Amino acid sequence: MSVLLAGGGTAGHIEPALAVADALAADPSVVITALGTERGLETTLVPARGYELRLVPAVPLPRKPSRDLVTLPTRMRASIRATRAVMAERSVDVVVGFGGYVALPAYLAARRRVPIVVHEANARAGLANRIGSRFAAAVAAAVPGTGLPHAQVVGNPVRRSLSQLDRPALRGQARETFGLDPDAPTLLVFGGSQGARRINEAVAGAAAELTAAGIGVLHAYGRKNDPPSVAGADGGSGTGARYVAVPYLDRMDLAYAAADLVLARSGAITVAEIDAVGLPAVYVPLPHGNGEQRLNAQRQLDVGAAVAVADEDLTAAMVLEQVLPVLGDPDRLAERTAAARRMAAAPAADALVALIRSVVDRAAGTAS
Repeated sequence: MSVLLAGGGTAGHIEPALAVADALAADPSVVITALGTERGLETTLVPARGYELRLVPAVPLPRKPSRDLVTLPTRMRASIRATRAVMAERSVDVVVGFGGYVALPAYLAARRRVPIVVHEANARAGLANRIGSRFAAAVAAAVPGTGLPHAQVVGNPVRRSLSQLDRPALRGQARETFGLDPDAPTLLVFGGSQGARRINEAVAGAAAELTAAGIGVLHAYGRKNDPPSVAGADGGSGTGARYVAVPYLDRMDLAYAAADLVLARSGAITVAEIDAVGLPAVYVPLPHGNGEQRLNAQRQLDVGAAVAVADEDLTAAMVLEQVLPVLGDPDRLAERTAAARRMAAAPAADALVALIRSVVDRAAGTAS
């Protein structure tokens, strides 16, 4: 089976594709090719995970009248031609799309040639997946209510290092790796791969009081941001708890293993990872778009595994209000953690692989 994975631009499109690639790769007879563009994060993320990446021209869809709209058909045709060349070279049996710039040309290139499987990571489907779902052989979604017809809800695929993570077994190693107190309840903070300024400022402002209360903080502030300026949060209060700031987390498995509570944005992949590892969370949904970030977290909010704070309400005082009562009370932390663990779903990547195989088998049966 030769599979072409189309999902690029942002980590929200790429990470589910890579999680599915890892699950497919368990069968050494499967040939995996990733499709991307030179402007997306896939140029670094895909090769780093050991998969072949083939680049085609990017075709962003203009949101308002412009010169780009006039040239759209020509650019789209060029990208479709390039995609079909890859499909022919790799003898592709199925195209699996995850949205983003590269997905729509892939769907159009595959139409009436090979079957298409669409996966939607967000609570509300993007334009590429809305179009691709119209002629897909199968449609999968992370959550109900995406607006895609006949979508099977399978969850969001996450990498196996997270879906199979044993947090208690790794906790000691994880906290030692980051220089955290091995015994302090620990807050993990991040705002996505680029960080989030409002989260950074609020957490930096609360850091001294958190560590004084015996709470450790592991804060990924983003490579494009300056390190937060924090005074009095070095464990000098005698608690041993430390505030540790890093620009980026290369080992999310260790970061999650070190944590007892997460404060983060609620992008689809972040929510899926936190769901998979069974951690309680404080979400600060990005206030842009059509409100999908809050919807991404709704299931966790409904069962008490998480709470949501509006971006405009996030201050240092709000961080303390949301974190101290949980990490400072073992019983309350245990209750929130139990709710989070009950939410942990079966690995979505395996469900999506089964769906892909069924589509390919069905297509092969029809052809014969």
